[in-house]
Amino acid sequence: MSSLEPQDETLSQRELRNESGRVLRAVSEGHSFVLTNSGVPVGRIVPLDAPAPGLTIVRPVRREGGWAALDIERKSTEQGPAVMLDDLRGDRL
Repeated sequence: MSSLEPQDETLSQRELRNESGRVLRAVSEGHSFVLTNSGVPVGRIVPLDAPAPGLTIVRPVRREGGWAALDIERKSTEQGPAVMLDDLRGDRL
């Protein structure tokens, strides 16, 4: 979370089960919760009108290596794929 976002209150699975009415009222008033299971964060409960969290871009995308680095020239053919498949299937007969 960035420092600009308000800190969400943590809520255990047991608290959610036992105090679901209070939690739903708080969410309807605009509060958000981080849901935990045995102390491990597993989800977030937010109001429906809450803005979606934005993705932070750490660095621009750059393609390196892979098949593009091999500089393979494609062969052009006069035949379509159906003709080539029929020819290959004919070898199996």
